[in-house]
Amino acid sequence: MSGFGAQCRKRLEELRKAGQDIPKIIDEVAEVATIEAVRKARDNTPPNGNAPLAGTNMRTGAMAASWELDSVTKPTHGRTILINSQNYASYVNDGHRVDQHYVPGLYPNGGLLERVDPSVGGIVVGTKTTYVPGLFMKEKAIGKYKDTVRNMLQQKVREVLK
Repeated sequence: MSGFGAQCRKRLEELRKAGQDIPKIIDEVAEVATIEAVRKARDNTPPNGNAPLAGTNMRTGAMAASWELDSVTKPTHGRTILINSQNYASYVNDGHRVDQHYVPGLYPNGGLLERVDPSVGGIVVGTKTTYVPGLFMKEKAIGKYKDTVRNMLQQKVREVLK
């Protein structure tokens, strides 16, 4: 099976031979595919699904919103950008170790964690969990991007060859 790039080049060559405006098609496909990728990344970024927004001052949804705020979906010469500028996004995406350490202002309350004034106290984290697995939001979004590009180019070829 040929790779993503080879498949795209083949479809674009078919469209070029049919007299289509390739730069316009590339920009259109890139924009739609990036919008779909951003949506996929956002939908796979916590808090998502039926996850409760629990724990005072703990979950904000800023990382999920950052996909839409930071990404560039309008293409420039066929190029778009999928990005999340939250400084902890790579840790959530790729996973991370948890070393045992004290966190001031983190307080357990009925099975949930809350952020409180550090003078109240804190807890030691990393005693039970030594590794947090990644959620791979970026990789899922890239997969969605590639699927969308393949489908749109195939659809355009079908329309032209009718």
